[in-house]
Amino acid sequence: MNLAENKFGKISRISITAGVDKDKTVIEDLSFTAPYKVMSPFPRPDGGISVMPLCASAGIMEGDRQEFSFHIKKDAKLEMLSQSFEKIHKMKEGNAFRHIEAQVDAGGCFSYYPQPVIPYKDSAFDSHMEIYLEDVSSRLFLMEVITCGRSASQERFAYRRFASRVEIYRNNRLIYLDNTCYEPEKMPMEGLGFYEGFTHMANIFLSRHAEKMQDAIWDILDKEPEIDGGVTRLSGGDLAVRILGRRSQKLEQIAEKIKEVFETGITD
Repeated sequence: MNLAENKFGKISRISITAGVDKDKTVIEDLSFTAPYKVMSPFPRPDGGISVMPLCASAGIMEGDRQEFSFHIKKDAKLEMLSQSFEKIHKMKEGNAFRHIEAQVDAGGCFSYYPQPVIPYKDSAFDSHMEIYLEDVSSRLFLMEVITCGRSASQERFAYRRFASRVEIYRNNRLIYLDNTCYEPEKMPMEGLGFYEGFTHMANIFLSRHAEKMQDAIWDILDKEPEIDGGVTRLSGGDLAVRILGRRSQKLEQIAEKIKEVFETGITD
């Protein structure tokens, strides 16, 4: 990455390695740079941990460059959360960029579960995520909720650009690619194939065991009259879920139910 693109002259970084000690997931290595800090992990009932970065900034600003790196070692279970909605602030001419790379070893489980993204008027943001699953025992739950912006402030699809590229590999073979790129001035954001009159979109990826989860997820979606959504079974046995709605809270509630299916295997 070219530092000349960043007016602050630095890249903001978070790097976390999670391993196992006495059947409990622990942080083996942690580093971060401003404006980030990382809270002490929260233990989970399954022996895993939840980690929440804290950011001293009010949100993503023009010129920001961020790099996040995660390594989930054999049998470790790491859940990444966020402290608040991710606000992408107004920008004059430039943009902001984030790169995320995660390695999930055999038997490991990685859940990336941030709160919704709010792109402000005239903002421009690009994100690139690469996730490498060692084998079929490496598990992944990935979610992203993209809002239309600050609709209450008459900023419905008023941002310049929002791009999110997600690549997921298993055994070094590409199993999932989502290349979302929205430029509202050039695209019919309210139309068919886009938001279709809704204001919020959730994209969820769940690894493997589709036959055990697909019916349960359809049942969750069918019981929610406020939303529209679907479940796609991928060739490798994974699932991709897309949900359209009008409230962040509702999409988060549904995502939590889907995550419970993923974590516990409950299908009724």
